[in-house]
Amino acid sequence: MADQPLRTTFAVFLAGFLTLAPAFSPGAKAQDRAGVFDFYVLSLSWSPTFCSIDGSGRNEQQCGGAADHGFIVHGLWPQFERGYPEFCQNGEPGRVPRSVGERMFDIMPSMGLIGHQWRKHGRCTGLTQRDYFARVREAFERITLPSDLARGETARTLSSEEIERKFMEANPGLTRRGIAASCERRQLKEIRICLTKDLRFRDCAEVDRNGCNASRITLPTIR
Repeated sequence: MADQPLRTTFAVFLAGFLTLAPAFSPGAKAQDRAGVFDFYVLSLSWSPTFCSIDGSGRNEQQCGGAADHGFIVHGLWPQFERGYPEFCQNGEPGRVPRSVGERMFDIMPSMGLIGHQWRKHGRCTGLTQRDYFARVREAFERITLPSDLARGETARTLSSEEIERKFMEANPGLTRRGIAASCERRQLKEIRICLTKDLRFRDCAEVDRNGCNASRITLPTIR
């Protein structure tokens, strides 16, 4: 009978542990809680590169014969100083109604893109769908696009540093440590700009380190 209290204590401990166990399961990552992040990355895709490499034949709205997109919004991503949250749950539906998405078509010309960005990144901001896409537009309008690049009338071949410098010259307060050009097949793929939660420019070492390593990259013309 002397070990009865010990068995009772262990049973109580085990029951308590099993109650708490789901909180420590692999599917419940603490860093993927909606609204918990350090800053934003605004990713601007150079649409002609996307269409020539990935989108032709798969995205008529963005890449069809009548399309003439240059820089578009790939996404507005909540970030940590290292890494980022994704696919958070915030009580908002995963599906984006067309009535919401079509208001973004001038800067995000694809319901597929809009829906994916919301589910993977938007929910992690803790904002409602409407507030998130309003924030996306606000972030895009915060940026002045360098006119000689944005027009896309002729193909340009520049270094990533030259492209970044043009954005810095057009956007006072933006520094080299707060912007990164990414590339694919030696073509400009994206410009990524780091912003505070209230959309001011800020530095971001991890994003800056992941920039394009090619010595020269081309901006294909807008069709």
